[in-house]
Amino acid sequence: MTELLIEFFSEEIPARMQARAADDLKRLVTDKLAANGLTFAKAEAHSTPRRLALVVDGLPERTADVREEKKGPRVGSPEQAVAGFLKSAGLDSLDQCEQRDTGKGVFYFAVTEKKGRETAEVLAEIIPAAMAELPWPKSMRWGTGTVRWVRPLHSIIALFGGRVLDGGYDIGGTQGRIAFGNGTRGHRFLAPDAFTVESFADYKEKLRAAKVVLDREERKAKIKADAEALAKAQGLTLSPDDALLEEVAGLVEWPVVLMGGIDESFMDVPSEVLITSMRTHQKYFAVLDAEGKMAPRFIVVANTETLDGGKAVVAGNERVLRARLSDAKFFWDQDRKTKLEARVPALEKITFHAKLGTVAEKVTRVQLLAAEIARAIGADSDAASRAALLCKADLVTEVVGEFPEVQGIMGRYYALGQGESADVANAIADHYKPLGPSDSCPTAPVSVSVALADKIDTLVGFFAIDEKPTGSKDPYALRRAALGVIRLVLENGLRVKLGEVFGEVLSQVWEQDIGAYYYISQGNGPKTGAIHPQDVKRDLMSFFADRLKVVLREQGVRHDLVDAVFALGGEDDLVRLLARVKALQAFVGSDEGANLAAAYKRASNIVRIEEKKDGATFDQPVDAARLAQDEEKALFAALNEASATAKPLLDAEDFTGTMAALAKLRGPVDAFFDKVTVNAEDKDLRANRLRLLTQIRTTLNAVADFSKIEG
Repeated sequence: MTELLIEFFSEEIPARMQARAADDLKRLVTDKLAANGLTFAKAEAHSTPRRLALVVDGLPERTADVREEKKGPRVGSPEQAVAGFLKSAGLDSLDQCEQRDTGKGVFYFAVTEKKGRETAEVLAEIIPAAMAELPWPKSMRWGTGTVRWVRPLHSIIALFGGRVLDGGYDIGGTQGRIAFGNGTRGHRFLAPDAFTVESFADYKEKLRAAKVVLDREERKAKIKADAEALAKAQGLTLSPDDALLEEVAGLVEWPVVLMGGIDESFMDVPSEVLITSMRTHQKYFAVLDAEGKMAPRFIVVANTETLDGGKAVVAGNERVLRARLSDAKFFWDQDRKTKLEARVPALEKITFHAKLGTVAEKVTRVQLLAAEIARAIGADSDAASRAALLCKADLVTEVVGEFPEVQGIMGRYYALGQGESADVANAIADHYKPLGPSDSCPTAPVSVSVALADKIDTLVGFFAIDEKPTGSKDPYALRRAALGVIRLVLENGLRVKLGEVFGEVLSQVWEQDIGAYYYISQGNGPKTGAIHPQDVKRDLMSFFADRLKVVLREQGVRHDLVDAVFALGGEDDLVRLLARVKALQAFVGSDEGANLAAAYKRASNIVRIEEKKDGATFDQPVDAARLAQDEEKALFAALNEASATAKPLLDAEDFTGTMAALAKLRGPVDAFFDKVTVNAEDKDLRANRLRLLTQIRTTLNAVADFSKIEG
């Protein structure tokens, strides 16, 4: 078994593209190997700023011989059928075919044997084909070349068993072809000379000697370990930043970690601004002091070693950072001269959406809704209204204009600086939360009120103008907003009726005019037609049901049980719904529940068939006087008792108790199906028994729509 080594050496590949490109290269090559019948033991891909590499181990020297058989027409078939078969099989005459008795007649068979090929020949075709298909997000042409690649390509290593493959990659134009070879280069500055390699082990060893760490995970681990050690030596800790670590690992081939200082004059600027400026523009890591506050230091990862131990590199980075932070400090100082409330009118100049008006109009709606939600959950409605008024005002500040990532956070700082209460200031910072599954969820009542109001207003507005997510497209992040609402409600145990809240928003945004609904604009712009509010509410509840399935699936809850509860209609209290779903899951997971679910399906199927046959329904009350057998009498009594017991338990939201009451139906139901013939010859007796089966369905459907339960 033999090793394949590939390396594409080029100018610097953007950091964000490297890992994906390595995975794509591995996928394309291994797929093509499999398509050519070539098996292998393992394959691993690597990337650095200037190279993509792939090693595939355990390849055979030749592809296997292949024998193919193609069955043709029966002997004696029309000439036209025979001619078509010969053409499809690539044969000239029937003399090249075999005749076989299959037991169903004698048929022609075309048998072809394809000799295996040298693997080296196949690889010489696979590599350029994979290169042509590599899906770079952005690519370029250079010189006179006509072929696109992410950056100018300099050389290609293509070794099979230590031998250079015969072939290359045609760049086009007058640049011609880059021939496969066995040579590459090391670090751009520390070891720029070319060298040759014989195998992957030799390649990796010589790269390290040439100041290149090939393995991306090894570079990440080294950067993290060196940065932590450097910080620890100063009595500090490294601020965790996995995304920045991932990016920086794609910027260096030989990471050298250094520490620089930040002028104390900048430390009164909010740490979020300092960190954002450092990580976004300079790719620096922040460090924290013993109290967890940002220290006046930064970590920079250089891509080279210097004779002075990095002093000049640090000094240069400190100089650049001073210029960056001078701008941030100037913006911070200027912003504090104007109160947030005075900035609110400027929001009228920012369009939230062409059909949904300005950000100022959104703020007005969020204000009203936040106050309503606050009253419903026992929060301070005045504080919620105030926070909602100011929550978007930092969008027109200089700092947020320069660093959009700190919107909301800066609003909190400005609010505290102008004397707003902590509840109001924190609600401003938290109203975008949670931004994702790993983000913290607000728990303070005022913050929860404003965060819910902002997300619900967005959801209702976009659904009302029919801008719902489709397939994988969700340009307005409505799925994230819905998941945020679900987390806010469930994690805080809020008893909020979403349907009523949706209606409240719709009443603020839409008005009826001659049978149509129109957006209420505070400006002079034209009104825009919209979907009927009832349709909006229905679509939103269906959307929330789908999102809730995502949340509950992670908790091990079956999606069909969510459907079964939502199918009852009118259930828009997520806390109550979740309790009902979990009780239902425990019920159907028991023997009694599983048997009753099966009995429900059996009863429903019988009733449905007979209703279709008779063209009538059997949802009328059971006539107790017509119950003939003890088993049907016992079932009737048990159904009535279960309904009577379950109703107050349901009203009290004791869903576990409700399920326990229903579980007592198992015995009477089993006995009924064992002893009673539903389709009796007596027409009235048959109808009454079908009504009894319908009552089984009705009784169980009071808890959930059992027809939605799978299995």
